[in-house]
Amino acid sequence: MADHNEGSTAVRTSNLLGPLSFAVLAVLTIISCTEQSSTSLPQRADGRQLVWHDEFDGEGLPDATKWGYDVGSWGWGNNELQHYTERRAANARVTDGHLIIEAHREPFDSMDYTSARLVTRDLATWSGGYIEARAKLPTGRGTWPAIWMLGSSIGETPWPRCGEIDIMEHVGYAPDTIYGTIHSEAYNHMIGTQKSGEVYVPDAETAFHTYAVDWRDTVIRFLVDDIAYHEVVRDSAATIAQWPFDDPHYLLINLAVGGNWGGKHGVDTTVWPQRMEVDWVRVWQ
Repeated sequence: MADHNEGSTAVRTSNLLGPLSFAVLAVLTIISCTEQSSTSLPQRADGRQLVWHDEFDGEGLPDATKWGYDVGSWGWGNNELQHYTERRAANARVTDGHLIIEAHREPFDSMDYTSARLVTRDLATWSGGYIEARAKLPTGRGTWPAIWMLGSSIGETPWPRCGEIDIMEHVGYAPDTIYGTIHSEAYNHMIGTQKSGEVYVPDAETAFHTYAVDWRDTVIRFLVDDIAYHEVVRDSAATIAQWPFDDPHYLLINLAVGGNWGGKHGVDTTVWPQRMEVDWVRVWQ
């Protein structure tokens, strides 16, 4: 009945206004709807515009126009224990408005665990900006989730010279701590010179928090829930070995198992499956 009544009102109004006025009314209606749709998007007080995002609406596999996969079992330079799969819903899926990345204890391609590593490589890269993701982290010794960035030149310029920005890292044996780090040729964990900070987040495994990096020309600042806890300032005479962060980087989201850091205190084989849930990812410039 309500739909029928609203339709009747529209007809009566158009008859009173005439054809020209009805056309104007239609245009105003379109403008009003457009404004309403735009204002429904989040806004940043610093004036930066939303240039890329995934709100993880819908159901099924992650959006292939936004996300690709790193695939394989070779340990990923850290002696990790998982095989990263591709387009396998058990390991990466969108459901109930969240991206789920889930690690399972199961034999797969000579490994004992499976998981997923999503990447925007070849789909989207950025040079600076405010990059943030809202996530809830897995629990248990041996989990190692990360939201991070790599220099898109990595194919020609090997790590760490290409640059790495770790927006959020967490290891299960330190459940209440979040880490933010940069790596470069001069500053990286292989030689113990990485530029890293940490912050106490006691409910990181049970509640959603927003993990962000404010990446500017002269400073990279790390934040949790819009509160900065660590920053790396560019030296005025910095070389590319120290600061490769003028070049484009792409985004990665993954859940590793074990490895040199995540498995430093062993892996609890009884806690699996474990998942990282991501509510949204947004890039502002």
